[in-house]
Amino acid sequence: MRVIGIDPGLRNLGWGVIEADGARLRHVANGVCRSDPTGTLAARLMELHAQLTRVIACHTPGHAAVEQTFVNKDAVATLKLGSARGIALLVPAQAGLEVGEYAPNAVKKAVVGVGKAAKEQVDHMVRMQLPGVEIAGPDAADALAVAICHAFHCQSARAMVLAGGAR
Repeated sequence: MRVIGIDPGLRNLGWGVIEADGARLRHVANGVCRSDPTGTLAARLMELHAQLTRVIACHTPGHAAVEQTFVNKDAVATLKLGSARGIALLVPAQAGLEVGEYAPNAVKKAVVGVGKAAKEQVDHMVRMQLPGVEIAGPDAADALAVAICHAFHCQSARAMVLAGGAR
């Protein structure tokens, strides 16, 4: 199963692609889609859309997962982040993929074992689970963590179906 994880951001939208074969995970690629901070919101969203569309076309994932965003005190920043998150949901959907959504603490719990883990701990555990990976930055590390979380979630769901079907 090939999964793309996406960490939404207006300036930096992280992405990471992994392959999961049972409990084995393999890194495929990761990176960051960037938008010009001096551009209009519409232009920035268009840049992110075009870049993420190319990533999905290049790596042909079968599954997608996006990190949910949290509401912060700055309403304008939250709305802009929500717009970037819309791109993160739209592009995989346009490619025909179902999109899983995961809260940040669920991603951390799946990857680190603790829902309140620091970014450094997430990065470290991503590197442990994907030996030899070269990570393009913190946003890409978060995206890889989202992909890992989704792969674990799919494996658990599949195991539950098999266990229920064995009765």
